Amino acid sequence: MVGPGAREHALVRSLATDPGVTGLYAAPGNPGIAGLIGERNCFAVDALDPQAVADLAGDLAADLVVVGPEAPLVAGVSDAVRAAGIPCFGPSAAAAQLEGSKAFAKDVMSAAGVPTGASFACSTVAEASVALTGFGAPYVVKDDGLAAGKGVVVTEDLDTALAHAASCLEREGGRVVIEEYLDGPEVSLFCITDGVTVLPLAPAQDFKRALDGDLGPNTGGMGAYSPLPWAPDDLVDEVLEQVARPTIAEMANRGAPFVGVLYCGLALTSRGVKVIEFNARFGDPETQVVLARLATPLGMLLRAAAVQHLEHVPALEWREKAAVTVVLAAENYPDTPVRGDVITGVDDANGWPDAWVLHAGTALEDGDLVAAGGRVLSVVATGADLEAARTTVYAALDRIGLRGGQFRTDIAESAAAAELTGRLGHPVAPN
Repeated sequence: MVGPGAREHALVRSLATDPGVTGLYAAPGNPGIAGLIGERNCFAVDALDPQAVADLAGDLAADLVVVGPEAPLVAGVSDAVRAAGIPCFGPSAAAAQLEGSKAFAKDVMSAAGVPTGASFACSTVAEASVALTGFGAPYVVKDDGLAAGKGVVVTEDLDTALAHAASCLEREGGRVVIEEYLDGPEVSLFCITDGVTVLPLAPAQDFKRALDGDLGPNTGGMGAYSPLPWAPDDLVDEVLEQVARPTIAEMANRGAPFVGVLYCGLALTSRGVKVIEFNARFGDPETQVVLARLATPLGMLLRAAAVQHLEHVPALEWREKAAVTVVLAAENYPDTPVRGDVITGVDDANGWPDAWVLHAGTALEDGDLVAAGGRVLSVVATGADLEAARTTVYAALDRIGLRGGQFRTDIAESAAAAELTGRLGHPVAPN
């Protein structure tokens, strides 16, 4: 498992329960992953060094390498692993440009006939200003390159939009994509693919804004839940036919077959389903709740995709439970998060029935678990319904102590109310 965060911890946790998995290793992993698979099975390898990852996989005689984050994919880790003759779950560097470049993704969508918002790729502030004025508020400005989930600004203020565009353009070769604002609730759908066959997982919804009520700055994600009681029954089928399959076919036509997970970030607009963005990997924190519900052995599923045998996988099985995850972030996140504060109570939270803790940005210092990143922990819980899962996740989270720690108290709140009353509400989590 390549990567250091809560997404990778969630993947390792699921793989550890797969009877077909006989050994697990992480590069580099984190204290939570080390506690699960053993510290000696975590290796301090640079995840952005393709050859180093491939060499480690060879030394370990790995049957499968799973690449978690986007940066190693764009850096070509999957290419190096495959060149070493080892199956890899994760797209090539060429295919990972679906996430590595917003402009490239828009070009693919246009060629494949995938519904999405209008956009302009801009290389100067003057071009960005013209595009923003043309679209009008709310303004949507996206860094064309990787930005760890925080390169997007959605604002009613033109000066704020222009300032974000200017900051993105300061990078050498920097570009920004100015987009039409898409109204309606957002949905995340992961699609496992071997480059031909596409298998969808269960939809989820995440919460990008830092504060309750979808206020505050954009973050990498403050929580998520699944299932979506308010979503249309035919949503997954529609996304498969209109979005995922045409995109995978277009990538194959371009000589860059996409093998891994295509993350479809969607808006259910008043004019139908439209793509907000593609990611080339599992999303964080949605992975935490989707995998909590998946009953099909994960290792079998990922390896079938990696070796191009996904068509032989039987229908996926799901647990009849709801799942909610809440992110505990460090003080001053998402600006300049405070690091080094001691975290307490994780063992107590892990002992709470139907709840567990996944490490995102943690480290061990002199025997203490400390905050080492912006998003520090993901607390996950399952329940008979969303309200039960919410009650459990917040009870477990209450056991954890972190000076200045912050979290949202409204994750899945409106969805749980819609589930309880049977109303098809549309909880909105702006991107």
